[in-house]
Amino acid sequence: MKSKSVFIQPERPASVQGNFYQPINNNIGPGMNERIQKLRKLSFETEPTLSIERALIQTKFYKANFGKYAIPVLRGLNFLELCKQKSIYLGNDELIVGERGPKPKAVPTFPELTCHSVEDFHVLNTREMQRYTISKKDITTYKNEVIPYWKGKSMRERIFSHVPKQWSKLYEAGLFTEFMEQRAPGHTALDGKIYKKGMLDFKKEIQQQINRLDFLNDPEATDKKEQLEGMKISCEAVIIFAERHADLAEKLANVETDSKRKQELLKIVEVCRWVPANAPRNFYEAIQMYWFVHLGTITELNGWDAMNPGHFDQHLTPFYEKELAEGTLTREEAKELLSCFWIKVNNHPAPPKVGITAKESGTYNDFTNINIGGVKRDGSDGVSEVSYIMLEIVEELHVLQPGNSVHISSRTPDRFLKEACKVIRQGHGYPSIFNPDVYIPEMLRQGKSLEDAREGGCSGCIEVGAFGKEAYILTGYLNVPKIIEITLNNGVNPLTGKQVSIKTGDPRDFKSYNELYEAFKTQLNYIVNQKILVSNYIDRMFAKYSPATFLSVVIDDCITNGKDYYNGGPRYNTNYIQCTGLGTVTDSLSTLKKHVFEKKNFSMDIILKAVAKNFEGEEILRQTIINNTPFYGNDDDYADSIALQVYNDLFDAIDGKPNTKGESFHLNMLSTTCHVYFGKVMGATPNGRLAHKSISDGTSPSHGCDTNGPSAVIKSLTKIDQVKSGGTLLNQRFLPSLLKRDEDIMKLGNLVRSYFALGGHHIQFNIVDTATLYAAQENPEDYKDLLVRMAGYSDYFNDMNADLQQEVIDRTENESF
Repeated sequence: MKSKSVFIQPERPASVQGNFYQPINNNIGPGMNERIQKLRKLSFETEPTLSIERALIQTKFYKANFGKYAIPVLRGLNFLELCKQKSIYLGNDELIVGERGPKPKAVPTFPELTCHSVEDFHVLNTREMQRYTISKKDITTYKNEVIPYWKGKSMRERIFSHVPKQWSKLYEAGLFTEFMEQRAPGHTALDGKIYKKGMLDFKKEIQQQINRLDFLNDPEATDKKEQLEGMKISCEAVIIFAERHADLAEKLANVETDSKRKQELLKIVEVCRWVPANAPRNFYEAIQMYWFVHLGTITELNGWDAMNPGHFDQHLTPFYEKELAEGTLTREEAKELLSCFWIKVNNHPAPPKVGITAKESGTYNDFTNINIGGVKRDGSDGVSEVSYIMLEIVEELHVLQPGNSVHISSRTPDRFLKEACKVIRQGHGYPSIFNPDVYIPEMLRQGKSLEDAREGGCSGCIEVGAFGKEAYILTGYLNVPKIIEITLNNGVNPLTGKQVSIKTGDPRDFKSYNELYEAFKTQLNYIVNQKILVSNYIDRMFAKYSPATFLSVVIDDCITNGKDYYNGGPRYNTNYIQCTGLGTVTDSLSTLKKHVFEKKNFSMDIILKAVAKNFEGEEILRQTIINNTPFYGNDDDYADSIALQVYNDLFDAIDGKPNTKGESFHLNMLSTTCHVYFGKVMGATPNGRLAHKSISDGTSPSHGCDTNGPSAVIKSLTKIDQVKSGGTLLNQRFLPSLLKRDEDIMKLGNLVRSYFALGGHHIQFNIVDTATLYAAQENPEDYKDLLVRMAGYSDYFNDMNADLQQEVIDRTENESF
C-alpha cells in the first residue's frame, strides 16, 4: 500500500463534478435543462428512509387470507392489494412517474423474505454510513403489528431452521454466503416483448393457456391453473397501479395554473391510461411502460436484487427513429425523457438487510444495469443514436443509479468505444465494459439458442443471461482463499479452533505440492456440494411459498409452461456460485509450491507458524515471499498456470451440478464487496497478506501484486478460458493525467480491444489517483459526489466504510498503459 502523503496534490480538485468537467454555469447542478437539474438535485440530496407501508398492507392481507387460496393465487391477490392501496406519488416537474415507496427514496420492507427486528431498525437509523431513517412511531407499529405475525414464517427463518449442521459450520466460518437468506433470488433482465404487448394481451394469452389445460391427462394441470390465475391477477394489478397515477395526474391538472405544467400532467394522464394495459405507441410510452413493469417486479417481491431493462437503447430505438422521422419527437425531448428515467431509478435505494449484515454499511445501489450497444438478435451492430444519448446522460448526471455498461463487439464502431472512454475518464466508474464476442459463446455453451444469447447480456454486476427468457439465480459467494486456509489446518477454522470441514491431513506431512493441491481440491468439492445441497432446498422454498406471479408474466415461457419464474417456468433456468479471491489463492499456492516444495528454503511448519501469528516478528520472511514469488497478474506462466488449474477445478466442482429445475449450476468470478467480508473472516495467508485484510476481487490480481502493468494483467487473465464461466470481473485503476488527450483516450480503447480480442469477458476502470482518495477522506464535504468503481457497481466514496475505502486505495495505481 502506498503511504499517505500530504505533499501530493490531488489530480481531481475539490468540489468539481469529475476529472475533466467544465464549470457548471447554473446555481442548481448538473443536467441538460432546469427541469433535470431540479430533479437531479432533489434525488441527490434526499436522504433514504424506511417505509413500513408495504409491510402493513401485506401483513393485514395475509392475516385475513392466508389458507383461503392456493399460494400463487394468494401472491397475485397480495400484489393486487399492494397496487390498490400503496401511496401514489407524483412530484413537481416529473414526466416519468411512479415510486416503489410513498415518496422518492422511501424504501419498503419485505417481511415475507426477511423480517427486520426492532434492533435492526435502530442500527439502520443510527449507523454512520448509508443510514435509513425511520420514526420511533413506525418502529413501534412494526413491533406490534408486523413482527409478531411473521415470526417463524419469513423465508429467512424457514431456511435457517432446516439447514444441516455441516452447512451451518461452513457458513458461519465464512466459507460461503447465501444470497437467498436475505432477499428474493434472481438477477433479472427483460427483452423487447413489453414494447409489443400490453398487460391486456398477456391476460388474453394466460386465459388461452388456462383453456388448454388437460385435467384428464396432465397431473400438473391444477397447479398450472393456480399459477396462471395468479399471473392473470397480477396483470390486472399493475394496470390498476397505472390508472391510479392517471387519476392523480388528472386531479393535479384540474387545479394547475401553469399552462405548460397542466399540459404535461394531461400527457401523463394519457400515457398512464394507455400503458401498461396496452403496448406503447411512442418513445414516451415505451419508457413509462418499462418503468411500471420495473416497479411491479420490485414491489411484488424483489428484496435486494437486480431488475433491468436489458438492451434499453435497442428497445427504444424503433420508437425514436419513427417519431424523429414523423416530426413528433426531437432529440432533446428524447434526452429529457431518458434523463427523467435515469433520476427515477436513482430514487430507489436497495432495501437494507437484517441481522449482523445490517450492522455493516452496504450500498444504496440496487444494481439496475442499463446495457448499451452490443449486438442485435440477428447479430448486427446494436449501437444507435439512442446509445449515444444515454452516454451523454451518464456523463452529465453521474448519479449512483442506474448502473450502466457498454457492450463492445468486433462489430461495434470505434466512435462508440471512444465516446464511452470519454465518459469513463471522468472518474465515476461508469460505464463498465463487456465483450459480446465472449459472453455469447458462454451462453451457447450453457445451451441457449444463438438468437437468445445475442439478445442477452449483463443483468447486474458481471453475470450474463438470456434477457426475458431466463431465471439466473445467484446463490452466493464462495471464499476460495478460505478453502486453502481450511486445508492448511486440516479442516479446522484457525480463527475459532473449531473443526468446520472434513479432515484432509496435516500439511506438514505432505511430501509434494501435488499432495497439498489434492487436499485443497478435496475440501473444495466437499464445500461446494454442501452449498449446493442447501441452495437446492432454498429454491424449492421459494417455488412453494413465494412465487413471483407478476415477474413470471414477462419472462418466456412461464405462461406456456404454466409455471412460475422460481419453479422452472422460464425457457432457461440457471444457478450460479460466485467464486472470489482467485488472485489470493493463486499467490498463496505459488508461495507454497516455490518456497516449500521446490526451493525448500522454508518448511511448511515455518510458513504455518508465521501465518498463525500474522507474520509478527517475521517481516523478513514476509518480504522474502512478497518480493521473490511469482504472483498472478504479471504474465508469469508459473503463477498463471496455478490460476488456470484453480479456475478449472472450480469449474469442475460447480459446472453441471443439477439444480431443482432440470438444469444446472455454473460458476462466475464475482465478488461485489464480499472479498472485504471474506478477508475479515480469515487470518493471514501464505502470500504475505495480513489477517483480516481484503482478499482479491473477482479475477483481478491481488492488490499491489500486478507490478508489470495492465498489458501483463490482461495476458494473465486471458490464459483462463473465460467462456467456461458465466462472467469474470477485472478491476483496473489509472491516473486521470493519463487520459487528458484524445490519443490517450484511444490508448484506453485499444487496451479494451486487446483484452477482448484475447478472450476477456469484462473490464472496468477507476480513473482516480490515490491523493484524491486521501483528500476525500480528509475533506468529505469537498468530494460529496466522488463515485468510484467498487466491484460490479459504483458507489459514493464517502458513503463507503473505511474497509471498502481502503480496498479501493490499495488497488494498483497504473501510471502508464
